[in-house]
Amino acid sequence: MPRFAANLTMLYNELPFLDRFGAAAKSGFKAVEFLFPYDFAAEEIAQRLQDHGLQLVLHNLPAGNWAAGERGIACHPDRVGEFREGVHRALEYAKVLNPPRLNALAGIAPVGVREADARNTLVSNLKFAADQLGENGIQLLMEPINIFDIPGFFVNRTAQALAIMDEVASSNLYLQHDIYHAQRMEGELAATLRQQLARIGHIQLADNPSRNEPGTGEIHYRFLFDHLDAIGYAGHIGCEYKPRDTGPGGTDAGLGWVRAHGQQL
Repeated sequence: MPRFAANLTMLYNELPFLDRFGAAAKSGFKAVEFLFPYDFAAEEIAQRLQDHGLQLVLHNLPAGNWAAGERGIACHPDRVGEFREGVHRALEYAKVLNPPRLNALAGIAPVGVREADARNTLVSNLKFAADQLGENGIQLLMEPINIFDIPGFFVNRTAQALAIMDEVASSNLYLQHDIYHAQRMEGELAATLRQQLARIGHIQLADNPSRNEPGTGEIHYRFLFDHLDAIGYAGHIGCEYKPRDTGPGGTDAGLGWVRAHGQQL
């Protein structure tokens, strides 16, 4: 049966970030993930994890100025130094928080840069990050993201990501398969999960088209959960969706999808 992790960037948004850990544990989650920890001291987050008996399964490497609309810098030739500094910063946090994997966001294609140059930069940066993380026993992930939500995102399809992974040629680089992003760009969810299972390090979910809970859109999640069991996926699934109920308590109000799909937290 799949194991679910609450994405604390997306869920329990009526609460301050550090209070979301307790809310997730109270709801029954045993694992969490989030985009970034860097606005808080690692020790503060570690204390919340310990206090509530939660496992951290994932967060991202630093990704530029998120508030200004940046969505990663790994493909930006003029920011290689910043990317590598970010890898070291993420490792400092990882030594305290103990996540088994970190995700590198490629970013939006830089204006005025040839695609080949952006790709070469991404490959070089991923090699560097995979080596650095591997030395510390941490998996590196890369994630295709749909270009409807983030126009111009450099890596947006599974085949493209796999080709880049082949070029990086590291045994410590895996695919982060976000079911929502994959559905928007290409479909073929069950076949891709089966064919690429050995290269998938983490899975995330949301329904399409509104990126809300499973059962609110077109994706047949009951089938996919059974399919993941059948093909032997043993990792966590990050619940990276926007609760349809946006009011206080909306996350808990929407968690009926778990039982409705034959699952448990």
